Amino acid sequence: MTATGGLVRRTAVVLTGDPQRVAARLFLPGQEPSAPGVSRAAGLVERCSAMSDDEVATTLAAVRACYDARHRDLDLLLQNSFDAIAHRVAEAVSLSADRRRLIGAYFTREVSIEAAALFNPSLVPHPVQDDPGGGLRFVMSARAVSEGHLSTVVFRSGTFTPADGLAGVHLEPSSRFVHAAQRRDVAVPRARIRQQAIQAGAEPETLEFALENLPELIDGATVDSSAEALRRQALTRGDIDAVIEILRHVVAASYQACFDPAVPLVERTLFPEADAESHGVEDARFTRLVAADGSSTYAAAYTAFNGTQVVSRRFDTDDFRTFRSSPLTGIGSANKGMAFFPRTIGGRYLALSRWDRENNAVATSSDGYHWDEVAELQTPARTWELTQLGNCGPPLETERGWLVLTHGVGPMRAYALGALLLDLDDPTRVVGRLSEPLLSPHEGERNGYVPNVVYSCGGLVHEQVLLLPYGCSDTSIRFAVADVPRLLERLVSDRA
Repeated sequence: MTATGGLVRRTAVVLTGDPQRVAARLFLPGQEPSAPGVSRAAGLVERCSAMSDDEVATTLAAVRACYDARHRDLDLLLQNSFDAIAHRVAEAVSLSADRRRLIGAYFTREVSIEAAALFNPSLVPHPVQDDPGGGLRFVMSARAVSEGHLSTVVFRSGTFTPADGLAGVHLEPSSRFVHAAQRRDVAVPRARIRQQAIQAGAEPETLEFALENLPELIDGATVDSSAEALRRQALTRGDIDAVIEILRHVVAASYQACFDPAVPLVERTLFPEADAESHGVEDARFTRLVAADGSSTYAAAYTAFNGTQVVSRRFDTDDFRTFRSSPLTGIGSANKGMAFFPRTIGGRYLALSRWDRENNAVATSSDGYHWDEVAELQTPARTWELTQLGNCGPPLETERGWLVLTHGVGPMRAYALGALLLDLDDPTRVVGRLSEPLLSPHEGERNGYVPNVVYSCGGLVHEQVLLLPYGCSDTSIRFAVADVPRLLERLVSDRA
């Protein structure tokens, strides 16, 4: 494959995973995700409870000496692990603080969040623009992979100054510390619950009856408190119990992930919090999304993986401290790799979709959550994309149309990046398409966790320059720049 000559220039910035970045996570002996089985918690608690006070003091001191420097507040993390399993501990409240923390240590493990891979970045302008040098501050999300191929979303920040050319990309300092969010349940609008329940197989007539007896915003407590009244209809509605269980499931599928404001952005890590994403939160494609009423939020479509199935979900955040996570429904959200347009068009939300696992399409929605219409956009045509197509992030608005970064898969399952230009008013109409790859892996980018891959989850345009972050063979992240007017000219001329 030959990349389109001269359009893209690589910078010298390279970011690789840091195995020293470890998170403290709950460990349940006998219930490991890689080899689930019968819990061994009771026996472990019994053995810990039998330790003498001296053994507790000596062992806890050794834990602190070995792990304290690896976490900002080790004692709090150990206490949190104990609290999670305290129901298995007889007379837990009577135990000393040190014994509780030591038991917590036996139910804690470290996860090196980036040890296996770091790749698939996405960029958006930072909500705080205070760079003294006048550069554009950005937030970068990326996919990090740890033991057991568990994917999480991590963050970095930096500045982009196009006038400085290839030296214009700077990443702000990283941190060895990692913080997980606190999960909180949320109330979900009834209309969204309806779509999720229908997709989950709820009987429509009984579902409508149940929803009529619930408020506009529904949470788990609301469903539980209404369950008995709903069950009084069981004689004439034999499937009411099944509908109630589906409602409980779909309500639990939405959540908030909240970080302490004191935790720096670079230390915030989004771990799986819902059943649908138990084995991974993957490939978040962030954009600044402006609704028809002028309100805005940072929104990202991402892939949730439960070990056997992938589904599309959505993050929303105003400040990268509190993230709201919701399932997406409808044919347009099937499979993976959705990317939202940054604003509504004609009063509807639009997204790039690969619902059929092979072609690029545009999906539309009235609310940004249920994607009920799909229009085919691009089918594999070039030799470097015959296996499949997909997007590489949200469309970027330019004066000549929507610039869409794409990826194609060719011989030997090699990935390359391409580009499309879509009409501003009718994004289902292609007005430009590169005939050759915009970027292909060069020799130094071909080797890694998954060889021969370049891939991005979204770039940004600033001062007529495209900043394109991309993953290299699922092992590192690099940055390239391209002159937007030249790229647009090439797109139109190649199309012609």
